[in-house]
Amino acid sequence: MSLPSNVTTDMLRRLHHVREQLRDLNERLERGPRISKAHEANLARLEAEFAEAQAKARDLRVKTDEKQVLLKSGEANVERRRRQLREVNDNPSYQALLDQIAADQMANSVLEDEILESMEKLDRFAAKVKEANQAVARSRAEAAKVRREWEQEAPSIRGDIERLEAELRQVEADLPGDFRDLYGRLTRAKGSDALAAIFGEFCGGCNQHVPLNMVNAVMLGKPVCCKSCGRLLYLEEDQTPSKEEEARQ
Repeated sequence: MSLPSNVTTDMLRRLHHVREQLRDLNERLERGPRISKAHEANLARLEAEFAEAQAKARDLRVKTDEKQVLLKSGEANVERRRRQLREVNDNPSYQALLDQIAADQMANSVLEDEILESMEKLDRFAAKVKEANQAVARSRAEAAKVRREWEQEAPSIRGDIERLEAELRQVEADLPGDFRDLYGRLTRAKGSDALAAIFGEFCGGCNQHVPLNMVNAVMLGKPVCCKSCGRLLYLEEDQTPSKEEEARQ
């Protein structure tokens, strides 16, 4: 027993709508873990940058401390040689000590400049470390938020998918035989793109013109595919013929 054309159209319309909903839900189901993974990757990158900034700051602090130790040693050498000056009796030894003191003072001056530069760098690194630490904290909170929201949303999405899949199977089972075989082949090949509505005289899938005789065939409840994109066509809701129109046809 064949079904009225408007019933078949309603079924195709419903199948198309359900398949599009399922496609969107499955994309959301796949997108959630991807977004969460992207946040985790960003967090890992920021943590690595934070660790690198900390390591550079520690290395610079060690080198600065080493230079300060050298500076104290150099200053001690200057003081020691100044004491030696008071005990030297011959001019050559006195001049040699003066020359050594001058050399030590020059070396100490260079160290002082280097230490000052290092201290300035340490201040900049401290700001970078603080900024990197704050970025890690923000990223960790955002990653946790995204993960928490996804864990809350996923069960609802899976429930909607199960419900729609059950509805899809029921409507597919009720399709007339001449539609069911064609629909099965097309959906296996095209998925949710297997169907398209006719808007006026144009295919809703590819926007190509649908000849009037094909539109009429769809109105008569016959299985018709778009010649351009191969989608199974059905009438948009405001084009569905009424029972009176069907009786006249």
